[in-house]
Amino acid sequence: MAFRMNSSQQYSFSDTLYNLTARERKALENSWAKVFAEEVFPAIDEERFRVLYSDRAQSRFNTPVNVIVGAMIIKEMFQISDDEVVENLMLDPRYQYALHTTSLDEQPLSDKSLSRFRKRCYDYETLNNVDLFHDCVADLSKKIAKMMGITPRIRRMDSMMIEANIRNLSRIELLYTCVAKFVTYLHKLGRDDLLAGLEHYYNPKDYNQVFYYNNSEETIDRAKVILDDADRLLKNGDEFDDITEYQLLVRCLSEQTVVEEGNRRLREKEDGGMTSSIMQNPSDPDATFRTKAGKDYRGYAANLEESVGANGSVVTDYQVEKNIYSDSSFFKDSIKRNGASEEPSTIVADGAYCGKDNQDLARENNISLVTTDVTGREVTDIYADFELNEAGTRVLKCPAGHAPKSCSQGSHYLYVSFPRDVCLSCPHKEECHVKVHKKVCSLNISSSAQNRARSKRMQGTEQFKLFARIRNGVETVPSILRRIYHADRMLVRGLTKTGFFFGCKVAALNVKKLLTYHRGTGNYAQNPLLV
Repeated sequence: MAFRMNSSQQYSFSDTLYNLTARERKALENSWAKVFAEEVFPAIDEERFRVLYSDRAQSRFNTPVNVIVGAMIIKEMFQISDDEVVENLMLDPRYQYALHTTSLDEQPLSDKSLSRFRKRCYDYETLNNVDLFHDCVADLSKKIAKMMGITPRIRRMDSMMIEANIRNLSRIELLYTCVAKFVTYLHKLGRDDLLAGLEHYYNPKDYNQVFYYNNSEETIDRAKVILDDADRLLKNGDEFDDITEYQLLVRCLSEQTVVEEGNRRLREKEDGGMTSSIMQNPSDPDATFRTKAGKDYRGYAANLEESVGANGSVVTDYQVEKNIYSDSSFFKDSIKRNGASEEPSTIVADGAYCGKDNQDLARENNISLVTTDVTGREVTDIYADFELNEAGTRVLKCPAGHAPKSCSQGSHYLYVSFPRDVCLSCPHKEECHVKVHKKVCSLNISSSAQNRARSKRMQGTEQFKLFARIRNGVETVPSILRRIYHADRMLVRGLTKTGFFFGCKVAALNVKKLLTYHRGTGNYAQNPLLV
């Protein structure tokens, strides 16, 4: 299929719009479709998706990419299915107006247009590690922010958990399911010669018989039987190394079991290796386990970066990873992905994003990182006044202006000593908590401890309180994505697909914000820093 840019950006004299009555035309002009048609649709960049299609001019041309992307955003805006958005495009003038298809005799979307486009994006990301759809949404979001008069001068960050669309399986259920999937695959392949005595695994009623109709003693015995059956399959599985079902079985056994003297048993805590990255369910092998705020999560984590201004806010960047990914790593990825800020800017986040490395990285990119909490050990306030060299490997002066007698670098701290009489006569001696020796007074300090002390000191300022109020607003974004866009009930599985659908939800949220801005119905908290 060859790529062609969509030339249907202007309305023709034969448009069906001109068949509408004045009353119908007025209703259309007052609907969401007008803003979408005039501002959102032209801002969708088709060119980046050229790589998904053939460059052979003889091939059949593609369905317009901006129509597909626009349709997927509208789909998320109204929480409807693929079939419904295709039908609505055929029957509803608002959809046709929004997607610039009013001049076409037949609407370009079919029942497979959206799914085939997604498949192309998935495959391209898998092969090239480039998420084209993320780039499209991020670019569109920045354009929406510009339409609303919002600059990237002040941004805020937060992360959220995304529940995977999987059941919570016990270890025995997990092993059984992996064995059953591989047995079912072999049965469908016609390799029943390898399944003597294992036929019950592809019986749909066998799962209930094993786990719901047996008592606990029988279940314990069944675990040994399942492990023995798995070993039988492994002996004949060399020819299936490239098959997903076989790979999942091998992974499950390596993570959940150990082999001692030729006998396989379940892995115990003492054996180690039971990390949060182990497979939770073979239906979604990318999902990982994490406990946060006393709650267990199985799935993914998303980082959200929101630009804030007097006219509201727009989510200008996002990232989806396995839920064992840290907020600090999300921050580093965001800075590296977006590069240095042209003008001095500020990112406000919670304490999980703090750290000297992140502070230094932000500073190098013309960004000030403000965190509303500080992680790590408590430090003395006066540490903020010590003067260290740029590398943080040597103390140059103490708060009273005295150079140290000696300074040596340990694994985590700098060991600093000053003349005994200098420290004992210093007005800061009680604050520094120095250790008094016969000839010197010493203390331990590090650049990270100094960074925490400075952050703690800033928290008492009036400006910090204003930043804290700005950061609190980002908490609404995960809430909206869960309640209205059902981010925790994705209809897909896997990291790549989850990231794609999450991007659609972010784009829909931003379009809704643009509609609110144009209607003048937004209620934004005033903050002097946003003026």
